[in-house]
Amino acid sequence: MARFSKNALFSSDIAIDLGTANTLVYVRGKGVVINEPSVVAVNDKTHQVVAVGKEAKTMLGKTPAHIRVVRPLSHGVISDFEVTEELLSYLINKAQNGRVRLFGPRVVIGVPTGVTNVQSRAVRDAARNAGAREAIILEEPVAGAIGAKLPVHDAVGTMVLDIGGGTTDIAVIALKGVVASKSSHVAGDRFNENIIEYVRSEFKLGIGERTAEDVKMSIGAVVPLSETLSRNVRGRDFATGLPREIMLNDTHIREAITPSLESLMDAMKEVIESTPPELLSDVLQHGVTVFGGGALLRGLPQILAKMLGVPVRVAPDPLTAVVRGAGIVTEDPAPYVDFFVDEEDILSEA
Repeated sequence: MARFSKNALFSSDIAIDLGTANTLVYVRGKGVVINEPSVVAVNDKTHQVVAVGKEAKTMLGKTPAHIRVVRPLSHGVISDFEVTEELLSYLINKAQNGRVRLFGPRVVIGVPTGVTNVQSRAVRDAARNAGAREAIILEEPVAGAIGAKLPVHDAVGTMVLDIGGGTTDIAVIALKGVVASKSSHVAGDRFNENIIEYVRSEFKLGIGERTAEDVKMSIGAVVPLSETLSRNVRGRDFATGLPREIMLNDTHIREAITPSLESLMDAMKEVIESTPPELLSDVLQHGVTVFGGGALLRGLPQILAKMLGVPVRVAPDPLTAVVRGAGIVTEDPAPYVDFFVDEEDILSEA
């Protein structure tokens, strides 16, 4: 396992929340400096990268046949190694303002809980190939708990829920370790799929992923609201093949995502059932902390509290909790070494 000393750290050390939907970058001493979509556009004729991040995302669904817009991470892990390298290289270079350094930065990267050894090694290798001199892997629920300033070092059970784009990570943490955890594919992308399927079924209208995500963010809610939220949505009529516009409201979105929300509740109950009784009493007292993009879904804390019977709170600035936690580790890694995924274990089992 890698060992650290404060004096060995460089000012260019970087923390990365490598997400399915968005990737955030924290630079030691500067804070969060980059928040870009995890999207890369590739020209299949020349095999060159055309665009990365926000620019690539604007191309989704609008490219000619020879330009492929890729999301190189699926459910929080690498599905396209070479494109992930390009994404990381772009982000690391941008974080350093394009300056060439003799030694690359040390990088702390957040990954979903429960990833396999092969998947963790792929993340580490991609970071090194992209220019990192050293890559440290940290599970995202742990990083988020650190970022939310939760007592991860104490003999107190801390339960966290990290709802990202591709995965939702649930974990109970105590005494510098994960006591119980589970990773679920019910997350932001699944909610988008639910909305697409609902609109297709109820309105016989085809909409794209970007439209579904915009709808979820603008009017999505999991509890009835005091004031109805609605918006117009355009798509292709399956009967005529022509464009058509409909009106969706928050009730439609709630109906669309309720089955997935129930599956998420089942996953949380599994973690609770596998938590030792002494730590469970801490969870009942202190509740659950939610972070990640899904934490912004209207009414989520209320519905979780009602279904689980425990207090639920959203972490401050939930979108950046994971990368801020990883960033805290770059500032002073020594107290968090026990949380790192052990590189030697990965190499020995590969």
